[in-house]
Amino acid sequence: MADTRPRLGIGMVGYAFMGVAHSHAWRTAPRFFDLPLAPDMAVVAGRDEQAVRAAADRLGWRDTETSWKALVAREDVDLVDVCTPGDTHADIAVAALEAGKHVLCEKPLANSVEEAETMVRAAEAARSAGALAMVGFTYRRVPAVQLAKRLVDEGRIGTVRHVRAQYLQDWIADPQAPLSWRLDRTKAGSGALGDIGAHVVDLAQFVTGEHLTGVSAVLETFVRERPLAASSSGLSGTGAADGATGPVTVDDAAVFLARLSGGGLATFEATRFAYGRKNAIRLEINGSAGSLAFDFEDMNVLHYFDASQPAWEAGFRRVVVTEPEHAYVGAWWPAGHGLGYEHAFTHQAVDLVRDVADHRQPRPSFADGLQVQRVLDAVERSAADRSTWTEVPAPAGASDDPTEE
Repeated sequence: MADTRPRLGIGMVGYAFMGVAHSHAWRTAPRFFDLPLAPDMAVVAGRDEQAVRAAADRLGWRDTETSWKALVAREDVDLVDVCTPGDTHADIAVAALEAGKHVLCEKPLANSVEEAETMVRAAEAARSAGALAMVGFTYRRVPAVQLAKRLVDEGRIGTVRHVRAQYLQDWIADPQAPLSWRLDRTKAGSGALGDIGAHVVDLAQFVTGEHLTGVSAVLETFVRERPLAASSSGLSGTGAADGATGPVTVDDAAVFLARLSGGGLATFEATRFAYGRKNAIRLEINGSAGSLAFDFEDMNVLHYFDASQPAWEAGFRRVVVTEPEHAYVGAWWPAGHGLGYEHAFTHQAVDLVRDVADHRQPRPSFADGLQVQRVLDAVERSAADRSTWTEVPAPAGASDDPTEE
């Protein structure tokens, strides 16, 4: 039976790790969710013609381009999905918005505050012409995180007093792990701070509904030289080049204190040197009436403590977030059958398609991405200056006075 829904042509730039995850989402979303528009995987772009053709065949894209500019110019593309390193985000997103295309851009939004501000201005101008922009902080769309936000919004933990946020990985803990673009500041902007720390900054602000007003930070690079991959030295194959090394120009770990706009305190940690931690995104929020705790390595569970309970029966309640009443879950499996990493990308695609159909600003917006970028910038400045406190500029229209209504 023919699909009679209006078509939404998708053009994706980049087809590596994030491109694979986004491709899965675009393929899956219309098969499990009732969408007002039909996503059409029109074209994927990459610089290597043979490699991008193979990726298109494997991932389900109908056509290919070797230039992102050619992709943006195509009439069959309505939405440009940016899955490239951070140094290209601004150029691609701004060009797409100026061409009247909707944009989904991976996080962090850019490699600098200045680039992010340019992207926000482009998004604001494009919105008046009907083009919408969203940044891909995908972990917002994990059902347990959605439940955490709901409980905070409903006042179930009271006033937020403490936030503890961690993102722990170990994929470069071995000093012999080769250089990649994520360890090159010119491409990635920063290291653990921007790559994974950005996620927990966004989660803390999203779940609490507050923003960070200042930070005091330390950054560290533990391994400053790494083996060059064979492809980096012009050799064939995928192994490391014998004896050749290159500099690591980003941070390996970031630790910082912060204050929330509501007056609460927060601590953040992001590292790729925590042996045994594969993708441990941990968020604990302590309020005046209770606490919440989440760990992505047990992503279908949220722990909730209700301080109104008598002491003799009080304790953290382990909530398995797989009921159809939980956000997004009703479209998937029977209760108790958990979701995985890839599902949040599908939920992101679902929300974006619905927002585009309703001409509604998607969240997180580019302005939300800019706010995270300002936090990352303040962390880097604090660490570089060894300052005790570095203020974070407030979002437009926000007050940093926790007593102000």
